[in-house]
Amino acid sequence: MNEEFIGALKEIVKEKGVSEDLIFTTIEDALVAAYKKNYANSLAQNVRISMSRETGEIHVFAQKDVVDEVYDDTTEISIEKAKEMSPRYEVGDVLEVEVTPRSFGRVAAQLAKQVVVQRIKEAERNIIYNEFVEKEYDIITGIVARKDKNNIFVDLGKVEAILGPNEQMPGESYNFNDKLKLYIVEVKNTTKGAQVIVSRTHPGLVKRLFELEVPEIFDGIVEIKSIAREAGSRTKIAVSSNDESVDPMGSCVGPKGVRVQNIVNELKNEKIDIIKWSKLPEEYIANSLSPAKVLDVEIDEESKCAKVVVDDSQLSLAIGKEGQNVRLAAKLTGWKIDIKSKSQVVEE
Repeated sequence: MNEEFIGALKEIVKEKGVSEDLIFTTIEDALVAAYKKNYANSLAQNVRISMSRETGEIHVFAQKDVVDEVYDDTTEISIEKAKEMSPRYEVGDVLEVEVTPRSFGRVAAQLAKQVVVQRIKEAERNIIYNEFVEKEYDIITGIVARKDKNNIFVDLGKVEAILGPNEQMPGESYNFNDKLKLYIVEVKNTTKGAQVIVSRTHPGLVKRLFELEVPEIFDGIVEIKSIAREAGSRTKIAVSSNDESVDPMGSCVGPKGVRVQNIVNELKNEKIDIIKWSKLPEEYIANSLSPAKVLDVEIDEESKCAKVVVDDSQLSLAIGKEGQNVRLAAKLTGWKIDIKSKSQVVEE
């Protein structure tokens, strides 16, 4: 190795953001292993290798323990012989003698290049992982790259994300070069690099889309309290305002409904019910059954059950197609909801 190689190495280290000390220490450790494999003999078993950070010059030193009586001359040296080299040595010291082989430079250069390449790959993997792990539970835009069995692979620039079958919206098609907004569910650091798991079905996607679309939510004036979602079909979102002068539902809907419509378009016409949250369970449960109008709500705090009464004409609307409306309302509020019509209550 020479100064030119060291200069190039330092340039790469700087460019890739890798620790210079880590690279040199790793090279030295690898050289110790190479020496033991190719050169170590009965004269030297324990060695230390020193590599100049400026010139790339390498020196191999055999290390021996200074002892009164030698039992293993590959690892020990007598105090008498040690004193011949330098009077300063005492029993218990470690004596070093240079044993650098003439041809070791070529082996070292080859090995150093391998170590540098490997370390830089590892460092780049870690940099990409750290970049994406910071975006976990956030929204990102990607381009559909390919399909493999039931998985969709999405190009995020530095890495491909996996959109698994359970994270794909029912009825949504994914074609090559389609641009998608995705929710990052998890980022794993694997031997092959960062593995990014994304979703189109996660409630977090709806939450982040509202944060991007509604300035009042982004600024913390309007707060999302809860989300219940059946992806591709319907979402209920409960919001409240921290400022009495700001209407939370109106903020989310936007002028002429443009804000919520942008989100509906992104979710391929998934219906979105925006509900006004209330600290009063009866009021919150009544609101959650929107668009149905509720006549009365009785709650049992102990069992977390609510009995809801609606007008006969509102019963099917309150329950929803295949029970979806009441199911989402229960998920949104955390209460079990039992709905009855006014005439059913009168009969009872």
